[in-house]
Amino acid sequence: MKKANENESIEDIILRHSNRGMSDIRFYLSEDYCTKAAREIFSWEKGYVFLTTGFYVAGYAETDGPVGTVALAHALSKLGYKPVIITDEYCRGFFDNENVEIIYIGISDSEDRIDEIVNEYDPKGMISVERCGRNKFGYYANMRGEDISEHTAPIDEMFIRYQGIIPSIGVGDGGNEIGMGKIAGVISRKLSLEPCIIPADISVIASVSNWGAYGIITALARLSKTELVPKYEWVRSFIKKTVSIGSVDGVTKDRSISVDGKNMSIEYEILDALHTEESVPV
Repeated sequence: MKKANENESIEDIILRHSNRGMSDIRFYLSEDYCTKAAREIFSWEKGYVFLTTGFYVAGYAETDGPVGTVALAHALSKLGYKPVIITDEYCRGFFDNENVEIIYIGISDSEDRIDEIVNEYDPKGMISVERCGRNKFGYYANMRGEDISEHTAPIDEMFIRYQGIIPSIGVGDGGNEIGMGKIAGVISRKLSLEPCIIPADISVIASVSNWGAYGIITALARLSKTELVPKYEWVRSFIKKTVSIGSVDGVTKDRSISVDGKNMSIEYEILDALHTEESVPV
């Protein structure tokens, strides 16, 4: 199993096993984009933070996204923030008993619903982890280019309507996720797909979006000198729970305890390396 070494950064670790070309996109971002994201979070007031996730695949939400999102929510709670997970019916039940507030958005919910939630909570920041966003043609597309709009609640509207008003971070691993709009031109040229055009103030890329969330958590841990990176056993247990409720591997479409076609031994490898990085001085 590959271990972290003293010359390997957080970004190096979360871009291991890249097979979608995201490592090529890295050169168009800040070298330490996870630390940049963490510093951005620490600049926010200690109020509500919205986190969104949930990507429709073959009748279910995929296993990539939810566990990284709730792990990030737990880290934010430990640091004094009040996380709220905003998702849709395909993730119903995933976050129960995780001590995190949850809001469900419906497929047919309007802009008014988004405004209502924002006005009620007054979030100090927004973070998206593996949540599909619209492309330039105005629809939501999966990695195969298929239109999944009828299965995707318009949560990205929150990032559109409050761009420049509420600071935001977007985590993705393929280019069709909220936050990738900031580098949409690069993604179009390098990855030959129609990217999401919804930007975020800071884009975080990884081979698997869960790992991008873990990367932000690792940077938060370093800056705060607090143990925050989730344990492998908890991660595996959470993914197992979502699969039992109804989630699938986004690549294989199987209801298996795996993520993006990668088995849990690789998940262990990434978390183990990030635990080593967690205590490295900034």
